[in-house]
Amino acid sequence: MINRLTSLLDQTELRVERLRQDALRIEGERRSLLSTLDSVKHSELPAEVSECDKDDLLRYAHRLLARATTVQVEVRTERNAKQEDAYNQANVLVDQLMASVHNNAGMARLRWQGYMNACTSQPNSGTGIDGNFETVVLGCTLDDQKRIKKRLQGIDDILRKLY
Repeated sequence: MINRLTSLLDQTELRVERLRQDALRIEGERRSLLSTLDSVKHSELPAEVSECDKDDLLRYAHRLLARATTVQVEVRTERNAKQEDAYNQANVLVDQLMASVHNNAGMARLRWQGYMNACTSQPNSGTGIDGNFETVVLGCTLDDQKRIKKRLQGIDDILRKLY
């Protein structure tokens, strides 16, 4: 009886982890869709597109944006007070990095590399590790560390487009 219950719980644990991974993937897909729609909404359409067509395209984008925002996916991570503080600090640092990308892409790239090196076991040689960022990230939960690294990878995509 104990073995069957243990087996059932083991199988359930696998399903729970798969559910969390699927939800995180969907959450990322939602962010990507919202970003794309926001870009379309704020883009300059070519001059050869008539005003009527522009209005139609913008209404279409607004409609899709409204529908996409009705989808809410949340995966909560259990944190103690220190982990919550570290996660908030890491997000502030990443937000500041993101804000600096358009002002000085070269400096942002160097800071990004230091942050990325802090998130990996095999840092890129030639650039250092940002010790302050590393300390903050190490105070986060493992799930949060993965999220932060994923955010940094997204910033890398933006930096590559600027170069």
